[in-house]
Amino acid sequence: MTTTTKTSSLWLITGASSGLGYALARAVLEHGDRVLLTARTTAPMDELASRYPERAHVAALDVTDASQVAAVVADAEARLGGVDVLVNNAGVGYIGAVEEGDDGDVRRQFDINFFGPAAMIRAVLPGMRARGRGSIVNVSSVAGFVARPGLGYYSASKFALGALTESLWHEVEPLGLRVLLVEPGGFRTGNVARSFFAKERNPAYAATSGAFRDLVVGLGDSSGGGDPARAAEAIYAAVHGGGEAHRLVLGSDAHGGVTAKLAELRKDYEGDAVAALARSTDRVSS
Repeated sequence: MTTTTKTSSLWLITGASSGLGYALARAVLEHGDRVLLTARTTAPMDELASRYPERAHVAALDVTDASQVAAVVADAEARLGGVDVLVNNAGVGYIGAVEEGDDGDVRRQFDINFFGPAAMIRAVLPGMRARGRGSIVNVSSVAGFVARPGLGYYSASKFALGALTESLWHEVEPLGLRVLLVEPGGFRTGNVARSFFAKERNPAYAATSGAFRDLVVGLGDSSGGGDPARAAEAIYAAVHGGGEAHRLVLGSDAHGGVTAKLAELRKDYEGDAVAALARSTDRVSS
């Protein structure tokens, strides 16, 4: 990275070499802000950086490597004036039934989808708190609210990210910071090719997680009706437009999944019988 005088917001985007991260970096640059594009492999980002040599910066970053996380954020603070917007976009899928899960692959997915973003958040918060401003955008998924067969471990990692995000906004918004959880549906981002698949297939789940796996493999990265460029514009507008919303649902499929889940939750949580059962377990004062 080269030293730059701070004249506009600096976005640090993880997983910016492809998909939504790349689309968002391009949108941010087109709007005149600065971007620190990061990913494990930097070559795919070089062309975009060359188009905006004064405002685009590239750094190698594996979010599961604590030393790289610390070094990249420290360099951004020292040379680029500090991170104004952190976008935790790097992520990977895992497809398979819960029983089929491989411990190593599941832990690797959690390292990327949950522990990596958590490390990035801890790294940027001291600078943001000192300046009294900043935004943190965590890219989750509709699967972080709606769990389906074959996506148990992926959903678990995204549910965890959503819970962390919710706690975070209660902690840092009184300090003048902003936190946003992005929940996209199916977008053509190349995520399928980067996903882990369970190594073993159990025929007991052929009609559930197995069927979903076959569907995903068959469709590949042609699945999903979402446009990454439009999603990028929506995220940019949400960050710069302010507002009080904490969640950004992107894609008609995501909206449909979320609203259907809300209806299911109301059946389980609302109503006189539910309230009566809850009260019946309270300790009775003597």
